[in-house]
Amino acid sequence: MKLLIYYTLQDFFRRDDLNFYFCSFYYEGTMNKGKFVYAQIVEFLPQRVFDTIVLKYDGNRYVKHFTCWNQLLVMVFGQLTNRDSLRDLIVAIEAHSRKSYHLGFGKSVTRSNLSKANENRDYRIFEEFAYYLIGVARQKLENNDFEIKGKVYAFDSTTVDLCLSVFWRAKFRKNKGEVKIHTLLDITTQIPVFVHITTASVNDMNAMDVIPYEVGAYYIFDRGYVDYTRLYRITKLESSFVVRAKKNLKFEVKSHNPVDETTGVMTDQTGFLKGFYTSKDYPESLRRVAFYDRDKNTTLIFLTNNFELTADQVAMLYKNRWQIELFFKWIKQHLKIKSFWGTSRNAVRIQIYSAIIAYCLVAIVGHDLQIKRTTYEILQILGISLLDRTPVNELFTNIDINDVKDRNDNQLTLNLF
Repeated sequence: MKLLIYYTLQDFFRRDDLNFYFCSFYYEGTMNKGKFVYAQIVEFLPQRVFDTIVLKYDGNRYVKHFTCWNQLLVMVFGQLTNRDSLRDLIVAIEAHSRKSYHLGFGKSVTRSNLSKANENRDYRIFEEFAYYLIGVARQKLENNDFEIKGKVYAFDSTTVDLCLSVFWRAKFRKNKGEVKIHTLLDITTQIPVFVHITTASVNDMNAMDVIPYEVGAYYIFDRGYVDYTRLYRITKLESSFVVRAKKNLKFEVKSHNPVDETTGVMTDQTGFLKGFYTSKDYPESLRRVAFYDRDKNTTLIFLTNNFELTADQVAMLYKNRWQIELFFKWIKQHLKIKSFWGTSRNAVRIQIYSAIIAYCLVAIVGHDLQIKRTTYEILQILGISLLDRTPVNELFTNIDINDVKDRNDNQLTLNLF
């Protein structure tokens, strides 16, 4: 039996105990022979860290069989296999009840005990564990090849329909509710670093108040976040922003900077906001950059408080904002966010954080096993293979991703259950 260690001995002594717990000790052959793919990948989750968080919130109090760890593994399994509902998830698990123990689900999983767990167990257990995994994933996926040095974040929100009259009923319409997920995405790692969950009625600009800003970082916003008081706070924090300007922008130009129109940059100007209130909300100078997008045949106007970047770098930063749109689109398509498995605020939060945990798990597996595929492709392959007994690293060799997409389109239930 051959043991492959994916960290050097020097790395071993550099890491603290919790981070080292993530180091992937992977056996070829004997260790994974007969082991389900799902059982293999959940070994990348640090159970000791999770258990510490559970203890902090007394999550396993009065629990005899279906522990918080069992609950987590069931929820992640549901995310990765794209289950449509709580009933659908339980039917799938019951169809393979003999495998439940080996998948980490415990002695038995019923709709009743999973529903009660999601309703009653503190969602902060899953929230805190999700943020721990986010930190690990960001560290592993750190990209030093990005054109701009420093942390680069995009902030946006997505709204999800709930169609539940009983969900947060005091704040939603009678027959249809919506929840809004505000997300700060690390552009260089494509990992969400901050998630803020509200009702859909909360204005996007209000969510800017809870962003954990970092000194020296770059923040990218769409024009729905043009609030000059809040943008000025970013300036006072010595951070940079790039925001798409509104069409009614009034700007007093003080100077023009030279531009190279072959890059798409039309103008690069320095000046001040005009208007009694706006000039008070943002009293310092700003930079206005006009960029022609040839692909969409449209001109975009950006505002930034950064005077060091070139104009085409400002445009490049905003162009990277599409990554958060892609993240929202992908997580809605591939992880269960569009339909919720519970009706309480607590249950919905557990499901959202379970989706983020699943996303980070896939990213970590891809990194540690040195899989030369995107996170999206890895998830697609795993989604139809969780009950296979193939060593997980062998799943990603000699496989046509287009074939995987076809199989996914033809319904996961036909492949797994």
